[in-house]
Amino acid sequence: MRIALAGLATSHPYTDARTLARHAELVVWEPDGERLRRFTEEHPKARVAGSLGEALDGGPDGVVLTVPNPRVPEALAAVLETGAACFVNKPAAATREQLDRLDRLPIHDRVMSGSVLRFAPAFAGWAADPAGVLSVRATVRHDVGLWATGYNAWQDNPSEGGGTLVTMGVHGVELLVALLGPDVRLAGAAGAVRHYGTLRSEDTGVMALRWGSGVTGVVEIVGVSDEESYTVTVHRRGGDEHVVIEAGDDPVLGLGYAGTIEAFLEMAGGGPSPVPWAETRAILDVLVSARESVPVR
Repeated sequence: MRIALAGLATSHPYTDARTLARHAELVVWEPDGERLRRFTEEHPKARVAGSLGEALDGGPDGVVLTVPNPRVPEALAAVLETGAACFVNKPAAATREQLDRLDRLPIHDRVMSGSVLRFAPAFAGWAADPAGVLSVRATVRHDVGLWATGYNAWQDNPSEGGGTLVTMGVHGVELLVALLGPDVRLAGAAGAVRHYGTLRSEDTGVMALRWGSGVTGVVEIVGVSDEESYTVTVHRRGGDEHVVIEAGDDPVLGLGYAGTIEAFLEMAGGGPSPVPWAETRAILDVLVSARESVPVR
């Protein structure tokens, strides 16, 4: 099996590659020399491609696509022409213009995108009964202090990567939509800077959601945190159910990276994505709507 890692724009493909290398020949393309050097030092057997087109030559079995958000539609269009399975590292779109461009692509059933957390063992095995749900809540605790130093500035830019509200908010929205389905819309959103004053976006945020069933939900983003954790709460008349996702002793397993790659490899073998694109599209629309409703600093 041959897997192309198209872009190394975030930390995720480095993590993905550690699992993929046990199953496939790796081809890597990344225009930034320093990022590429870090990757090839860890994976000296990976074949280095000089362009995205070269990485896709010969038809890889699967592609992990990780480029800055503004470049996703064009890059994904090239991948779609190969017919290969594709995993787009989250989020696939951060602005309305980016989402509109994705909507014009012929996205097939072997394309997957979103938060790895839905494949975390603590969550993936949880079958919350939708009957009697009053409301739901997801709390995302993930520090964004690295962006305050100027690292990956495009992610903190609301007009490019969507900022904290989108890039961290996707985790919470993804988990709630995985539980209750894609018939959801944004009811309101807010963001603030409480600690990292050099950010272009926010370090805390909140989104209010409403499903067609009438269930309401809240996503809290805490971007100033000494720990990384993700909590989902389902409120019922008789009490609450909680699931907490943490890195544990093995972050690749505990945070869902391993489960995501397992699903991707099944797609590379010919299977469909376990996450329908219609569900991903609903998640992206909530995130983009939230970004549009929160003033840019």
